[in-house]
Amino acid sequence: MICFLNLSVSQRVAALHSKKEDEYFTMSSEDGDLENQAELEEKTRLINQVLELQHTLEDLSARVDAVKEENLKLKSENQVLGQYIENLMSASSVFQTTDTKSKRK
Repeated sequence: MICFLNLSVSQRVAALHSKKEDEYFTMSSEDGDLENQAELEEKTRLINQVLELQHTLEDLSARVDAVKEENLKLKSENQVLGQYIENLMSASSVFQTTDTKSKRK
């Protein structure tokens, strides 16, 4: 059996009409062949579209995974920086809380 997915339309038509007996089909048989060819072309188009969508989905899935990893990395860095800033603020007298009531008395 011939694999029609990788053939051009003219190659598929040639493969479908390769036998000598095909020359003697009646007009109704030729109409049936044209319908079969149209169905085959539609199936081929749909298969190619499905394959393209599968590749797109794989690419998007890989991108989502990469973004998740980057997000986790940035969250971790933010926690480290937040802790560093808290430590700097607690060590600095500028950011120390003062008891205003005791200073007024």
